[in-house]
Amino acid sequence: MSSVPVTTWSLEQTSPDDLLPAAAPEGDVRIVRAEVPSPEFSRFLYASVGGDIRWTDRLGWTYARWREYLERPGVETWVAYERGTPAGYVELEPQDEGVVEIVYFGLLPAFRGRRIGGHLLAYGTARAWDLAERWPGRAPTKRVWLHTCSKDGEFALDNYRRRGFTLFDTKVELEPEVPAPGPWPGAHQA
Repeated sequence: MSSVPVTTWSLEQTSPDDLLPAAAPEGDVRIVRAEVPSPEFSRFLYASVGGDIRWTDRLGWTYARWREYLERPGVETWVAYERGTPAGYVELEPQDEGVVEIVYFGLLPAFRGRRIGGHLLAYGTARAWDLAERWPGRAPTKRVWLHTCSKDGEFALDNYRRRGFTLFDTKVELEPEVPAPGPWPGAHQA
């Protein structure tokens, strides 16, 4: 199996004042928290958003592993819907000492390039900043961070910067070249 160089950029905000808003997209776009832990729904979002950009780390997770992760206090999934159809999501994971990671963020392929991503990212980042308000006992958020890589969409890094995230680390590593799995095995990629 051949290897390819993959660049990973880590970005952060250290104050809610760092967050730069995005214009709301046109039409009926709503963002709703998925409050009931649902391994089926979360796996659908993960595979549908990441299938064409080689998200593979969670594909082998069992139902029990998904449930265990989703039931952790403070883990939140915020879903963008366009006219009632899931368009993308942002997943938040609280960490120690007031740190929140945006673990996953993205749009299903059919919804990319329509100004939904910037809006969803700004909204999800704001929810990372106020996460402690929804989870009694959690420390107030002091830092929101994420990473993106050269396998993600071509506009990902710029979108994070436009929302006020600043770069704090860059790594280049060789990774096995794997085919894009699609949202399910054998799915046709347009």
